[in-house]
Amino acid sequence: MALCSFVCKGMIRRPKPTDSEADLLEEQERFLASGTPSTVNVVRRPDKRSGDTNGAQGDQRDVVTIQDLPDELPTLTPAPPKKSRLKVDRVRFEDEDPEERLDRHDTHISAVLSKIIERDTSTTPVSLPAFTGLAFPKVLHRPEMESMVGVPAAGEKRSIFARQIAAQRIKEGNTPLYFSTMEMDQLPSRLDSKYQSSSNSFHKVEKNLGKLAHVSLFLLGFSAMAGPKLVSGQGLGGSDSTVEMLKIHQENQAKLQAMSDGEILEEQKRLLGQLDPRCVDFVRSRKAQGALASAPQPSTSRDERLGEHAKYHTNDALPPCISPEEDLPVKPQKEWVHMDKLEPEKLEWIRDLPAPRRKGTKQAMLARFDFAGTLIPPTEDLPTHLGLHHHGEEPELAGYSLQELFLLSRSQVIQQRRLALNTLAHVLTKARAGEFAAALRGSVVSTLLDAGLLFLLRFSLDDNVEGVVSAAVHALRALLVSSDDEDCLDSTLSWFRGLASFPLLPTAQEEEDEEDEGLPEVMRETAQEKEEKKTDHDVARNDVVKGLLRMKLLPRLRYILEVIRPSPRVVQDVLGVLIRIARHSSSAVLDCPRLMETVMSEFLPCSWTVPASPTPQSAYGLPVANAMKLLRVLATTGRHACARLLNSLGARERLSRLLAPEPSELLLEPEEALRVSTEAYRLWAVAASYGQACNLYTDLYPILVRVLQSAHRPRRPSEPLLPLELHRLQALLTLLTQVTHTAGCHQELQAGLVSSQGDECPPPPPVTWGHVTGLQPTVLGLLKGCVRTLGEPVQRESTLRLVPAYLVYMGAFYSQLSIQSSFNPVECLQELEMLTSEVLLPLLSHEAVHSLINNLNSAVCNPQSCCPALETIPSLPGLHCAGWTSARGLPGPNSPFPLITSLCYLLDTLTSIHRGLVRKFSCLLLFEAVLGYLRGCGQAKPTLSHWVLRHEHYLLYLLLRLACRLVPTDPEVAKHAALFHHVSLVMLPWLLPGSEYLAHELMATMVFNKDFIPEGQIGGPEAAEMSELRVQERSSPPLQTLGPLLREACVQLPSVRGCYLSHLAHMEPSVLSSRDFHLGRTPWLNTQLLPELSGPFLPSDWPFLPLVSLYERAGAPDGGGLQVESLPAGAVHSVTHCLQWLLLLEVWREDALRVVLPVAKLARLACIFLCSSDLFMEMPVQRLTWALFRLLTRPSQLEALDLNSPPTGLASFNDLYSALVGQFEAVSFGDPLFGCVILLPLQRRFSVTMRLTLFGEHVGLLRSLGVTLEQLAIPMERFTSPPEDSLPLLRLYFRALVTGTLRLCWCPVLYVVALSHLNTFIFSQCAGVDQQVETARRSLLRKTHYLTDEVLRSHLLLFRLPQKDAELGFNTYDQLPSIRQRRLESVLGTQGTSDSKGE
Repeated sequence: MALCSFVCKGMIRRPKPTDSEADLLEEQERFLASGTPSTVNVVRRPDKRSGDTNGAQGDQRDVVTIQDLPDELPTLTPAPPKKSRLKVDRVRFEDEDPEERLDRHDTHISAVLSKIIERDTSTTPVSLPAFTGLAFPKVLHRPEMESMVGVPAAGEKRSIFARQIAAQRIKEGNTPLYFSTMEMDQLPSRLDSKYQSSSNSFHKVEKNLGKLAHVSLFLLGFSAMAGPKLVSGQGLGGSDSTVEMLKIHQENQAKLQAMSDGEILEEQKRLLGQLDPRCVDFVRSRKAQGALASAPQPSTSRDERLGEHAKYHTNDALPPCISPEEDLPVKPQKEWVHMDKLEPEKLEWIRDLPAPRRKGTKQAMLARFDFAGTLIPPTEDLPTHLGLHHHGEEPELAGYSLQELFLLSRSQVIQQRRLALNTLAHVLTKARAGEFAAALRGSVVSTLLDAGLLFLLRFSLDDNVEGVVSAAVHALRALLVSSDDEDCLDSTLSWFRGLASFPLLPTAQEEEDEEDEGLPEVMRETAQEKEEKKTDHDVARNDVVKGLLRMKLLPRLRYILEVIRPSPRVVQDVLGVLIRIARHSSSAVLDCPRLMETVMSEFLPCSWTVPASPTPQSAYGLPVANAMKLLRVLATTGRHACARLLNSLGARERLSRLLAPEPSELLLEPEEALRVSTEAYRLWAVAASYGQACNLYTDLYPILVRVLQSAHRPRRPSEPLLPLELHRLQALLTLLTQVTHTAGCHQELQAGLVSSQGDECPPPPPVTWGHVTGLQPTVLGLLKGCVRTLGEPVQRESTLRLVPAYLVYMGAFYSQLSIQSSFNPVECLQELEMLTSEVLLPLLSHEAVHSLINNLNSAVCNPQSCCPALETIPSLPGLHCAGWTSARGLPGPNSPFPLITSLCYLLDTLTSIHRGLVRKFSCLLLFEAVLGYLRGCGQAKPTLSHWVLRHEHYLLYLLLRLACRLVPTDPEVAKHAALFHHVSLVMLPWLLPGSEYLAHELMATMVFNKDFIPEGQIGGPEAAEMSELRVQERSSPPLQTLGPLLREACVQLPSVRGCYLSHLAHMEPSVLSSRDFHLGRTPWLNTQLLPELSGPFLPSDWPFLPLVSLYERAGAPDGGGLQVESLPAGAVHSVTHCLQWLLLLEVWREDALRVVLPVAKLARLACIFLCSSDLFMEMPVQRLTWALFRLLTRPSQLEALDLNSPPTGLASFNDLYSALVGQFEAVSFGDPLFGCVILLPLQRRFSVTMRLTLFGEHVGLLRSLGVTLEQLAIPMERFTSPPEDSLPLLRLYFRALVTGTLRLCWCPVLYVVALSHLNTFIFSQCAGVDQQVETARRSLLRKTHYLTDEVLRSHLLLFRLPQKDAELGFNTYDQLPSIRQRRLESVLGTQGTSDSKGE
């Protein structure tokens, strides 16, 4: 076929690779129409094979010629010569003879045949065919031949002819081809008699031998009758390979004869433990082949008896001569199908199972579970018809272990895969509920995740069988979703500020990257780059949900919903998984292509048909409550996500469609209809909390009022739908509360829009204050009705569940009413008085409320009520609400917190408007149960940060707000002012992220309020001064009394408050955001999602915050002091106010600082000396620091001081001490306060490292460490007892004394310490000490005796005890006691003897 290429001229363009076939045809038509001659001509050349000589006329072959082609080729640059790949390997020399090179590379056949070496066949036995009288072989039928030659062994592939020859040789008594008769005769015949004598001992070792005996014997490669059965000698070189092989065999036999039975068994076990199991199986198959190929020979040798006993190891009583068929659990019959071959190993499973383990055993076993996920005790004997016994390692035990379930989940049988995944789902559900905590060691969930459960489930989701996919989805939901957590969150949604929630994210862990150390910031890898380099396993190990997202879980779930369209249960499981992922990463769910569109169209349709059956077989085309809940969880993450759901995905239309009719008119199941309606109200409430979807309020107002008025209907507790109806009413009241908050901000936004002048300002919402004022009378009437029905036992429970929602709405209404322009103070005050007299006071005096108050149980005081579950893992955090429905803790169904918190919220709102009503509510604070609750909170030590503690913090805050108004006006409440102040102090470091506004309000109104520090007004400073005098009466007078310092601190409380608030100014954005949330400023609220729950936002040592902040800004971590003029402005005043506050807390609120360890207090006070060169010399700072140091060195504080545990923020206290010593050496000028701080860590019970640091690296500062024994507030016994046992330190003590570095006039404290330890050491005569210690004692004693400094010599030898009142600071002996004198003489006598021997 001719191939033409068209080159167009003029307007004809050249074809391009991107042109389609239509473009090419169009261009061809244009070219033909133009009449332009073609550049290429087709020439037909004759076909030489056909003999045609007509050149162009033949048209036999196409030849393409190109016009304007020159006849002669142009001159081109020569191309480089081609290189041969083989030529490179041939090295040739110039003087090489070509003939020799030809001979060397000659491949003629003679060169090949000349190297043939004939194989040696001299030792190969020649087997001649057997002589027979038949001319032709006898013709046999196949059945006759099989009866003659037998059935081949398992795995043996030999023809019938080969088996016939083998059977004939066996019949004639011939041996295999590779053994000769002579070789058989050379085998030692004495083996038989030796083995016969030991046959009686084989029954004793039979049980220990087991199945492995016959394998081990053949692995040793010997046989007493036929030579080696595994070794043929083919790998041996030379002509005598068979002889060499027999020599090796005889050596093996000789070694075996010299070994006892026990040694043989031990060697068998050792060999089997080293060999590959596949090799063992191979040997077994060879043995089976050999057994079939040769007839059994009677033998009594030891090896064969061991083999026979190993074969019948299952029955100890059977003699070795019994045939295998007699020992089988069932005797095969000829008519049985496929039973012509005996397989004893498989038939063993027919035997009865051994008895389970006895109950008294303490040995740990693998956990086994039934198909419902229940743990099966190892002692339980279950019947076999349950299907829990299988061919595993322990066939007698029922159930499946986790390893077996993993193996079964990857089976090729569909039913097995599905069964394993369903069982794993049940196990995960029970494990997360804590049912295995008491029976199993370790965490089941952690074990499964470490074993690769995530990857197993992800692979199973890709299965092409719907049943397996459904089981995998169910197991994934069991892993990720906790039903108790979800129910607990839903139940607290109507509580005060219940819409907010924490994201379920694992705690971020900082990873140290050694590769980036030393690199500049620009060259370091970003966090995103590091994350991309991680494998899926590494990501899933730190964050399970993140690992699943990286494995493309969301597209697969969308495929399951969109294409597979599974059953309703699987749909619910998928939606539950999506809700859990949305609580972790909502953006991933929203951004997944077609996922939310599928959910909206399939499970939240705007129209649907009535299901044909009460229980529809498909969830598609019907509203699903969990789908609406998914929208609500996504909307909680932020206002932008909520707007996207309402506008882009059509959630607004779904709200109108689902809320306009009654639940009974939705053509759904009654329970599902109520759930869908409830979730729709909750979604609308979340949207209204951002000021969105409020236009629906005016559209659906009549419906909302109708539903609200239906709450008057009396309900019986026996009604099955009562809980769902109550949840629906609570969701409606939550919605109305958020709409009221939004309407209250309309006026402020309208005024801001007018005065903004182009600045960015949120638009006013479509609902105004006038739209919501009509709801208040209705809600007030419902609240009055609830108070009246509290006395009815039948209605009490349902009423108590609705009252908190009513109270929260009333509080929100009056909080917004007071800022409206239409606010009428007189009318409002009268209304509040009426509300107080008709509703609040009767409610407070009701016995049902008293019962709830008496049940106040602090979650802070009882951490077990909200402690993490035993199956909690860091990579998969949860809310830890397992069993909350039956608990009496904070989130329980009968919890008093929702009612009391909402009541306190309303009281706080009313008393802020009407101050005259405050004293009417003092009874709430004077309840003995409330006071006991506050005392318990003040003594609590919370060790965890839990989401549910947020609701208790609200209650404590509102109680303290009420106390802040009552203490100045009510003397009875003022008696407990110290308790309220103490609770406010301990509460500050408990507050979780999102509660910054609460901390700011407490600090501004209560913490630094002198009304809550009654000790400062009723002689508290004088009492503290007298207490200080009593403490110091046994020692020298105090350097500075506490009374004036405390009085001055009380006067400076306003300045102290300003100091702390200024140091928290960096938290202003968080405080403002938290204020908008707590005050209900919905248009300014960006999200209902609280910050990550990483712990309290204030440190436990917040009173030291100004000191730490100043150290971080002005101090050098290595102890390099700065000049005072380089300190920030106001640093001295800031430090002074901080020290005043610390002194006040240490004296009057010591329990409030109980969470700060003494070592942390010492470390924080050290910042005073490290942040500047002379800040500690300022008189106010030094006076206050002296007072705090004396308080820190009280006996109780010294006992609690532990320098071995580093304080928060420090790797070790030794590093801080090194910095302190360096700073003292540089800038102290012998300051006694600084010197006392240096001496404090040198106590004997602390680490010797700090003493070695001072005497080894900074021994020069001993000259300026002039702290006297009177100035030191620490007893000397803490420095001298027990005796020092560190030889390097004792040598440093002695060297400092001898060289004069340590003198009594320079450093009296350490001089006495060194004398005490050295004197005790050199005169110690304890027996059993190390020789090195004894040598050091003698050496130091001799050196002391020969000292030329008589004063130092007498101090060292005659030292008795430290004494502060003595002139020298210690007592001495007048002369050495007799026992010490004898010790000295013995040491000196030993020295003299050794000297004479040396001479």
